[in-house]
Amino acid sequence: MKKLALAALFAVAGTAALATGYVAPVVEPEVVVAHSSSSVGGVVVPLLLLLLVAVAAS
Repeated sequence: MKKLALAALFAVAGTAALATGYVAPVVEPEVVVAHSSSSVGGVVVPLLLLLLVAVAAS
C-alpha cells in the first residue's frame, strides 16, 4: 500500500511540474567591441628592439 501511495505522489508531482507550459529561454545578445587598429603598433616594437640593441652595443 505504501508503494502505491508513493507512486501516486510521484505521478502528481510529475504532472504538476510539466503543467507549467513552455517558457522561451532568455538569451542575452553578445556584445562585440570593435578595436580600431593603428599602424603605430607595428612600428613601436622594432624601434624598441633597435633601441635595446643600440644600448647594449654601447
